[in-house]
Amino acid sequence: MSHASSSGRAVIYTGGTLGTWSLSLAQPGDYLIGADRGAYFLVQHGVAPDLALGDFDSVDADALARIREAAVETAEYDAVDKDWSDTELALREALKRGYRDIVIAGGLGTRFDHSLANVQLLAVAADAGASALLVDAHNEIRLLRSSARLAADDRYAYISLLPLDGEVTGVTLTGFAYPLHNATLRQGMSLGVSNLLAEPQGTISLGSGSLLVIRSRD
Repeated sequence: MSHASSSGRAVIYTGGTLGTWSLSLAQPGDYLIGADRGAYFLVQHGVAPDLALGDFDSVDADALARIREAAVETAEYDAVDKDWSDTELALREALKRGYRDIVIAGGLGTRFDHSLANVQLLAVAADAGASALLVDAHNEIRLLRSSARLAADDRYAYISLLPLDGEVTGVTLTGFAYPLHNATLRQGMSLGVSNLLAEPQGTISLGSGSLLVIRSRD
């Protein structure tokens, strides 16, 4: 089976907070991965995952049977004998299959430990030369290591910039209500929190470091 194209996109549905809002993330031609309960979410809504994977400890036997029947491919892992979370398994499998444009839905939720771990997975994608986006009903989170242009989006009024590790240097913002020029953002600083675009398009550039760009709404 030929799994991936370097120009394709993978959308991962995992076991955090999901809703009907997330179904519109998948577009024709996307490769759909359901991780554990995320696979069952897709099946419940009449969507067949291209790949369902995980230890499936969050679903019962009947749900797992439905997943096996609906998914094009299923990969099951032992709940004890695995080093990675189901979300990380899904991300690494997407990367292994050649996808460099990845969206993760359901990676945020009530378990803050899982949410934080999934935010840190953005660095795993970046290290592999991929672009990953972590999405829930109120946020879009991406990792930036160079520069980016952001177009105004009515869905997300606020833009926050937070270092993923250590410090980020040379941060310059143009087109923002609160511009920065060659600033340094360190962990624990709130200087980059809750900015706004003042123009139809804004630019973020940085000299070094890993910067989380969080677009959000109340």
